[in-house]
Amino acid sequence: MPKKKVVAMLLAGGQGSRLGVLTRSMAKPAVPFGGKYRIIDFPLSNCVNSNIDTVGVLTQYEPLALNAYLGSGQPWDLDRMNGGVFVLPPYVAGSGGRWYSGTANAIYQNLPFIEQYDPEYLLILSGDHIYKMDYAAMLDYHIEKGADCTIAVLTVPMKEAKRFGIMNTDGDNRIFEFEEKPENPKSNKASMGIYIFKTSVLREFLINDAADDNSEHDFGKNIIPALIEKGRSLYAWAFNGYWKDVGTIQSLWEANMDLLGEHPNFRLEDKDWRIYSKSSGMPPHYLSSTAEVKESMVSEGCVVYGKVRHSVLFAGAHIGEGANICDSIVMPGAVVEAGAVVKKAIIGEGAVICKNAVIGSEPTKEDGDYDRSLTGDITLIANTVTVPSGARVPVGMIVQNDGR
Repeated sequence: MPKKKVVAMLLAGGQGSRLGVLTRSMAKPAVPFGGKYRIIDFPLSNCVNSNIDTVGVLTQYEPLALNAYLGSGQPWDLDRMNGGVFVLPPYVAGSGGRWYSGTANAIYQNLPFIEQYDPEYLLILSGDHIYKMDYAAMLDYHIEKGADCTIAVLTVPMKEAKRFGIMNTDGDNRIFEFEEKPENPKSNKASMGIYIFKTSVLREFLINDAADDNSEHDFGKNIIPALIEKGRSLYAWAFNGYWKDVGTIQSLWEANMDLLGEHPNFRLEDKDWRIYSKSSGMPPHYLSSTAEVKESMVSEGCVVYGKVRHSVLFAGAHIGEGANICDSIVMPGAVVEAGAVVKKAIIGEGAVICKNAVIGSEPTKEDGDYDRSLTGDITLIANTVTVPSGARVPVGMIVQNDGR
């Protein structure tokens, strides 16, 4: 098999528990985003736009929806004779097999896949971030510095730095210390979880890490500190664009709302850096004479008779006459029937909000206490749920298939 200069390994096996019911039956990277995309479209499209044509996608938790979505890789131009996109679940080898026990262990278990391409460099990515990045520019920097490892960093406000893994660097951006969520951070260079390694170096450290029973087999907790301790050359590469970890209900909602104009640097209509996705195959959207749509994204296959303001409608969403949608995300195939009201909510795939129901109403004493730790002031309706006619769901409540 012809040698590759660089191979990308995309970690896409996370459970995404902070997204609650949205990831009950799918991996986090498969969650819909931005009207017609899935979260995984962003790192995959970044690879293609950066001329990286071999991508291993490491799956584990609820992989069915993600595997079906990826298919042959054709929508991202990754259906190649030499390379392409490959789904890499845990597998049984020899006398047994086991789940991936950490991000580093996931790469370690797939060294045979990597070695068949014999790449000089390995790009390690996460499948749950929304951003556009030129990995080729990062690789050029890595080569220029002669680095063993290069880590993409984002400058964050100093008061927020303690929420991140922080890279402390010298004047040449060489990393001399890594601090995981420090109480008193020394810098505000936050790791984005995007790494480029010399393959030979990473292989050595992965093998050593796999033999350490006390390791958590994690890049941030184990591999990066070990590299620094051994005096290897690590450099920080500064990223200045839009980046969002959409691992919570709040951040997923915010990132969708960012598409509606608040962040001019985050636009999906950029023809020079397209974000590719698998087509829904649906007809064009339809807006009736009674429809009113403002500051919104409306995808193919949508039918709108009611009012939609500052919202994102995914493919096949149906908004009935007299319905009112505001500050909300309506996922693929969801139906909001006539007269229903949806305020600052996420409506899951295939859910039905029946006539005159109100989603996101002000709480009353009759609602009692309910858990809002995942949602805050965003109301969440799970996939395929039906909310009955005239029902009201208060702010921040989660409505699930099991009635809880």
